[in-house]
Amino acid sequence: MARKYDQYCPIAHALDLVGERWSLLIVRELLHDGALRYSDLHARLEGCGTNILAARLKALEQGGVVQRRRLEPPAASWVYELTEYGTGLRDVLHVLAHWGARSLGPPAPKGDLAEGWLAGALCIALPPTDARIEFRIGDEIASVDGREIVEGPLVDPDAVVVGAPADFYALLVDHDLGAVSVEGNSDAVVAMVAALPPVRTEAALADQN
Repeated sequence: MARKYDQYCPIAHALDLVGERWSLLIVRELLHDGALRYSDLHARLEGCGTNILAARLKALEQGGVVQRRRLEPPAASWVYELTEYGTGLRDVLHVLAHWGARSLGPPAPKGDLAEGWLAGALCIALPPTDARIEFRIGDEIASVDGREIVEGPLVDPDAVVVGAPADFYALLVDHDLGAVSVEGNSDAVVAMVAALPPVRTEAALADQN
């Protein structure tokens, strides 16, 4: 059984719920896909043993973060999905992803990114928006259609963003609009970038001290 911090502190309590290894990555997958079977989660979380995954899902259920639901026939299988409370972690992961990306650095030309990575990145990295923006990044195409993330292109998008994965990183992390090519309404992309967490450079940190 996982040990608790036993402190009356909201941070300690949050870590009691989702601070164990793999817990937030389970939340990440459910945020992206809405509902997944146990086998789907296990396939996506490479390196997570079956006993660990089962324990984390049980703990997340007990904490009110995840719930289990049986699909209607003909599927008739059990799936895991986030509760309304669990969905609130989207904002947490949004900020955490941008914070981690600063020291993670851009992806290598090959090997760092799994197939389908772009839609998942858009789901976590972007704030809510009303724009319709298509992203053509490397070999991947995914889109933001208002509040939804769509795998593939859009019909008549407001803008199309084109670039390599490292360019995509520069756009979202460094706010470098010149790193990518933008077709269509560039103001929609400018507004999207303006809503991202601020860039925290070494110079900015030094100015605060």
